[in-house]
Amino acid sequence: MFSFCTDPETLGTFRWFACYFTTGKQWAFYSSFGTVLLLLAITAPAALAFGFGGAMAARSRLLPLRMLGKGYIALVRGVPDIVYFLFFVIALDQAFEWVRHKVLCPGWDQPIRQGADFIVCSAAKLPLGNAPQWVHETYGFALAVLTFAIVFGAFAANVLFGAMRAVPRGQMETAEAYGMTRRQAFRRILVPQMWVYALPGLSNLWMVLIKATPLLFLLGVEDIVYWARSLGGTANPRFTDYPHGDWRVWYFLALLIIYLLFTKASEVVLERIMTRLTHGQATTGGEAQRKAGA
Repeated sequence: MFSFCTDPETLGTFRWFACYFTTGKQWAFYSSFGTVLLLLAITAPAALAFGFGGAMAARSRLLPLRMLGKGYIALVRGVPDIVYFLFFVIALDQAFEWVRHKVLCPGWDQPIRQGADFIVCSAAKLPLGNAPQWVHETYGFALAVLTFAIVFGAFAANVLFGAMRAVPRGQMETAEAYGMTRRQAFRRILVPQMWVYALPGLSNLWMVLIKATPLLFLLGVEDIVYWARSLGGTANPRFTDYPHGDWRVWYFLALLIIYLLFTKASEVVLERIMTRLTHGQATTGGEAQRKAGA
């Protein structure tokens, strides 16, 4: 904040906005964009890992493992995302505390579930009541990331499962005829080629993931939607020392533009990745490149 930002009533228009946009709460709003980007940076590979594991399980020769993989895909894809976002955070938190309770408080003689209350010993709480604020925020963010990864991992699993089946079976048979084991053929033939078929679906999933980041607000994480709603509302001393009218429409309009720019940049990057992957491949994209270069 500038040195002249003392009394809002004495400031001109330019100085008033200069002071308003440099308050501590506004900087928290700006830094919340980093929270969203960090969520995407962690969730995307984590969801892909869940998806790859789910796809591998769904195509397994072992019936229990195959049922587990297909059940995971069907269960998550068949229920609205918001239900899982609200359910997993509570379920995971209570599951972690229940395990810690059993380990740290074996002499506890009271029921954990008491009506609508879930009560564990103080040592089993996550995080501990005397933990710093950053620990509470990090724990909540970690639960949100895990929830996003589980939900979007199921969609990724469905995409990867279909991509694996799209790779021509003749290539796998040829690899095995040359002496490769099933594991070698999977690693050297199937996995490298399946990305060509998986990328369109994964690209759509990435766009959906970007659009789902405002759900962090529902999970208790102070993201850009939380701050836009709070700072854009009418005068509230908790959020601003510079009273104003209802500016939420402007804050959300700014978010709309930012999300559109982000998705456009994602489209450009994904298109370049797709061009690189299809180069020399016997696919529609690869054939188009061959004809263009002819």
